[in-house]
Amino acid sequence: MFTVEGDRAGSILGLSIKVIIVTSIIISLFGVYMGILLYGENSLTVLDHLKQEERDLLREAKELKSENQRLQKEFFELKQLAVGEE
Repeated sequence: MFTVEGDRAGSILGLSIKVIIVTSIIISLFGVYMGILLYGENSLTVLDHLKQEERDLLREAKELKSENQRLQKEFFELKQLAVGEE
């Protein structure tokens, strides 16, 4: 409750208004910082998304290497047949 007596003027629950305002500002700034950390451009969700994308690209690269090997083998086999026919 608000009291207006002597040295307790301007206090709520035994704390000065100044302390309450400063604490509220600090808590608000910390909340904004945590929001940016979790949902901003350099956030944990972006990091998780990039890690998933990296795994997908590595898997795709492995599949493409395998397909490339198969196609090279087929190419050289066809090249051998063409040389044998001449």
